[in-house]
Amino acid sequence: MSTDLFWRAAGASDVGKVRRVNEDAWLARPELALFAVADGLGGHARGDFASRTVVEELAGLSAETDLDRREAAVRAALGRAHGRIRAEAGRQGASIGTTVAALLARGGEAVGLWAGDSRIYRLREGRLEPLTRDHSTVQEMVDRGLLAPEEARLHPWRNRITRAVGTRPQLELERRTVELRAGDLVLLCTDGLTGPLEEKAIASLLVRHRLAAVGPLIAATLEHGAPDNVTVVVGELLVDPDRTVPGLGPAR
Repeated sequence: MSTDLFWRAAGASDVGKVRRVNEDAWLARPELALFAVADGLGGHARGDFASRTVVEELAGLSAETDLDRREAAVRAALGRAHGRIRAEAGRQGASIGTTVAALLARGGEAVGLWAGDSRIYRLREGRLEPLTRDHSTVQEMVDRGLLAPEEARLHPWRNRITRAVGTRPQLELERRTVELRAGDLVLLCTDGLTGPLEEKAIASLLVRHRLAAVGPLIAATLEHGAPDNVTVVVGELLVDPDRTVPGLGPAR
């Protein structure tokens, strides 16, 4: 009997309690083991266009069985989004950009690609582990010992990011390979979640609700004032003995 892995996923986004426009976008394609969130840069023209463009390009991808080929396809899609955003910025004479955090998987292997301060986490046996490192001025201050990690979440410069899709001539993505196993959860989120909520609170809700944590996470953010758009995608890796294609399969 086969013991193949498959994904279930859920996601949602909310404008929050302060912003008028939701500049976040998200993608959950468990059949491709592909997940992403994007956060249009606040205060920049057409941030909603930028995040939506990233998701549109990723949504158009087809299945690739080889992880390296799938990563190449994701990079190409993000490159196309980068070009479209820069072309629109040129037409408008404005700076347009978006963060991105994307995870693609095959069986027990996964690759995370990101630019900006949207994040990817892994929950395993009750422990929430960050898989990304923010590209931000505040994170650089923490790295240099100028700011304590616990101070970074509420620092007034916390929204100053140093990488994004569309803001510079060349797209620069950071990459991390990740090992996954059945029972793991992955969380992708914009900073609208990690600003109001501490990681301890996020972990508690994921442990309690697992895939159904999307709603409670957004509700908790709203209870804490939700000063920004908030977007959450949760994926769950499971074993199904009837699967024949490892790592791929429809949501249940």
